Amino acid sequence: MQLLHIDSAITGEQSVSRELTQRIVAAWKAGHPNTTVQHLDLAAQAPAHLSADALGFRTGQAAATEVQRQENALSEALVSQFLASDVIVIGAPLYNFTIPSQLKAWIDRIAQTGRTFKYTDKGPVGLAGGKTVIVASTRGGVYSTSEGGQAMEHQESYLKVVFGFFGITDVRFVRAEGVGMGPDAKALAIASADKDIQAHTSVPANQPQIAQVA
Repeated sequence: MQLLHIDSAITGEQSVSRELTQRIVAAWKAGHPNTTVQHLDLAAQAPAHLSADALGFRTGQAAATEVQRQENALSEALVSQFLASDVIVIGAPLYNFTIPSQLKAWIDRIAQTGRTFKYTDKGPVGLAGGKTVIVASTRGGVYSTSEGGQAMEHQESYLKVVFGFFGITDVRFVRAEGVGMGPDAKALAIASADKDIQAHTSVPANQPQIAQVA
């Protein structure tokens, strides 16, 4: 079993999402000892945001410049790594009500027609089904307990939609919110996340269960 461990927080050792992804990966390996892990640190190795030169994988142009070939090679490497993975663990802190731009850049690189989705006369169809995605969702405030908070967050809701678009029905969230509201609130948030980790890493991979966002 291949696990892809992705971090996107820019705060280094202070990052709660990095702490949680480490715990998730360790718990998964404990329950699935045949797992091999690849680590992708998007804060250290962020792909460039999409540009005209980076759109070659979508346009299919035969004549490409050297820059376009390099951009295409990067996109191909990222989507191939993603497609080869059975389990994807993603650290996704809430930045300005959404995900880090580094993580969005990665998603834009793997969102490739013919690889992770396709269009048909019935509409789009995901091509990357059969995977398990576990997201470490961290938030400084509390968003899940009110309609206003839920309307403001475009983190879990976005990730659930985009991976569903790729055909992935097994999306699980390990949530720690309120981590910026003082030491006691942070400790409670991490304790709650630990319960999520235990629950989500004990469930077999590829079990359809798009997690509900409260």
